[in-house]
Amino acid sequence: MSAVVTAVAQATSTQDLEIRRLGCIDYQQCYDDMRRHTAARSASSKDELWLVEHPPVYTLGQAGKPEHLLRATDIPVIHIDRGGQITYHGPGQLVAYLLLDLRRRDLTVSGLVRRIEQAAIDLLGSFHIAGARRPGAPGVYVDDAKIAALGLRIRNGRCYHGIALNVDMDLAPFDNINPCGYEGLRVTQLADLGVRAGIGEVGDRFAHCIDARLASARIDTLEAPPASMQR
Repeated sequence: MSAVVTAVAQATSTQDLEIRRLGCIDYQQCYDDMRRHTAARSASSKDELWLVEHPPVYTLGQAGKPEHLLRATDIPVIHIDRGGQITYHGPGQLVAYLLLDLRRRDLTVSGLVRRIEQAAIDLLGSFHIAGARRPGAPGVYVDDAKIAALGLRIRNGRCYHGIALNVDMDLAPFDNINPCGYEGLRVTQLADLGVRAGIGEVGDRFAHCIDARLASARIDTLEAPPASMQR
């Protein structure tokens, strides 16, 4: 078991999802631990959700184009194996890593992506914010500004990486990149939309939302969250 997982004190569990709140941890350490955890898990291993923040870092996906980093900065750039282009992680952003067995859940990759996006939309709805998808551009948007970026890696039917939701952070580093490979893409965050909740509360709400969506066989873009999720 990974160093990150064994070091965690704050862990809760649902019927089929272990939720681990890891705090602010180094990106490379977390990335290495996700890969080790995925390689070592067995058919009976419980699926996990890791809720974290990272110190400032740019991550460039497997087919990422270096030119989407518009200028050199002192923020490190790490090449990783998820899909997608470049994005930024920093304090005040909730990153939710999903370590799931897709075969056991009978989930397709597209079905999982829709559930993750819908969980983020449900979360925004709990704060009375209307989130939306954009065709061909995974993630979640509010009024055409991106609030959550999504990228996954599937290995032997198991996934890792996940979704990054901007809560209350310095958005200036996004100016140094084409976020997710889109020139001129605006980004936003919960704090700029009037939400004063901290990372802990937002993480708890997302955990509730994704657990409910993973347990549901029905995903509908227009579907309202269940009453138990309207907080």
